[in-house]
Formats: sequence, structure tokens, C-alpha cells
Amino acid sequence: MIPPSFDYHAPRSIGEALSLLGSLGNDAKLLAGGHSLLPMMKLRFAQPAHLIDLNRIAELRGIREEGAELVVGAMTTEAELIGSALVRSKVPLLAEGAGSIADPQVRYRGTIGGDISHGDPGNDHPALMLALDAAFVLTGQKGQRTVKADGYFLGIYATQLAADEILTQIRIPIPAAGSGWSYQKLKRKTGDFATAAAAVLLQMKGGSVTRVAIGLTNVAPTALRARAAEAALSGKPLNEASLGEAARLAMSTCNPTPDQRGDVAYKTAMCGEMTRRALQAAAARAKG
Repeated sequence: MIPPSFDYHAPRSIGEALSLLGSLGNDAKLLAGGHSLLPMMKLRFAQPAHLIDLNRIAELRGIREEGAELVVGAMTTEAELIGSALVRSKVPLLAEGAGSIADPQVRYRGTIGGDISHGDPGNDHPALMLALDAAFVLTGQKGQRTVKADGYFLGIYATQLAADEILTQIRIPIPAAGSGWSYQKLKRKTGDFATAAAAVLLQMKGGSVTRVAIGLTNVAPTALRARAAEAALSGKPLNEASLGEAARLAMSTCNPTPDQRGDVAYKTAMCGEMTRRALQAAAARAKG
């Protein structure tokens, strides 16, 4: 189908984009990579009268280390995350997760900010952000506010981002040296959303887990933090018993929607398996 007509705007600065948002109101939508919005427009699920394209705003791109954080511009593409030596050395979980998204064509256009802002439980970055304890800088005409990833995702296509705000930065605490990481994703084919996926960041000492974070993808209306599984692993060695209990507890948090990728029981079981695999892979990479 062909989308309805709309006016196109290409601001060159955050201030100009915010001014457009303020004047156009609910009739406007922000355009990042476009992989979610444009298909919805073609199907007439979204019919904005105005598109505000963020691609020409240079200050929304880039990756830098700032103190103890990695700061990523919201319009940074997945390909740029994968290719960044800074990301690979400081936050390798982010590079690994970005590499599992869709296919190369999508990764060259798709942006981290667009993925996060869309609020789709099938998107990969939300669970990665939960595991990494990230925070998002939201900018409006009245100023900036910073919101933690944990609590930012409210439901299907629903986040804390207000209609008159732009997600401008993602701030990620740089994991401690020796941390292990893994993003394990089950999908039917290249380019598909996850049937289920798990992001893990952990630290170990003396063979036992000292700190662990587990984010889950596409097993509920939002990305989930598997807190019960994290608590059960704290201070424990990773063995068959503790891995099995962590997988069971991760599964207990699931509330997936049945679809062509599987029914509730299958998706829930695959969440447990991805959690187990991610923990094993992260532990193999951890030093301490």
C-alpha cells in the first residue's frame, strides 16, 4: 500500500527539530531509520501529517567515552556500533547485540535511538539496555531529563518519551574489567525478530557470581529484567543446579504473546534456554 500524503521536514539541529515538534504537535512523527514507522504508514496504521527527519542532525550521532560512561548519540546506526573499536573494547555486549539485529542493509540505516524509542518488545536494544543499566537523555524545549532504562518501557509501543521530546543520548556505565557478557537470540531466519532472547552481563570471583544482570527480549509486552534469577545466582557458582534454577525463574517472569514464532509454552521454554546459554557464554568470558 501507499501511505497517505504528508509534509517532510529535515531540521539541521536539535533545537530546530524541537521547534517543529512544538508547532506541529500530535500531527508530527519523528523519523530515524524508518524501519518501523514507514511500514506502519504503508499499512495506514500510522498516518502522520508531518515527518521530521532526524538524519541531518550531526549532534545526534557519535560514540565517545565520558568518565565512567559510554555516551552514544541516538542516531548512531547499528553498523556504527558494530564497527566501533571503542564499543567493542568497553561495552562488547552492545556490539554483539547490534550484530544480531536484522541484516546488514537494515543495520546500515537502523539507529539505536529508533529501536529504543519505538517500544516494540521484539526489538533487541531494550533488553540490552536493561542488562547494561543504561540511561536515556530525553530532550524537550524545557530542557533535558535522564531516565533509567529500567522503568522506561511501559508497554507495547509505550515508553516514558513524551510527545514533545527527542531521545538524544544513551549513557551506558562501562562494565568493570573482567566482566562477562552474552546476547543469545533464537530466531527463525536472518532478519527476523527474536522468538526469545537473553542479554547477560556478569562478574565472577573465585568461581562464584558476584554481580549479574539479565534482560529478556520478546517474552512479554516489554523487555524484562529477570530479577529473581539474578538474585538466585548471587554468590553461587554456575553449575547445572544454579543454571537450571536461573532458567526456571526467568521463565516464571514470561508473559509472551503467541504468534507465528511459537505458542506461549514454546516461547517460555526458549526464554529459559536462551538465559541458560547466555549465562554460560558470559561466564566463559568473565575473568575473576
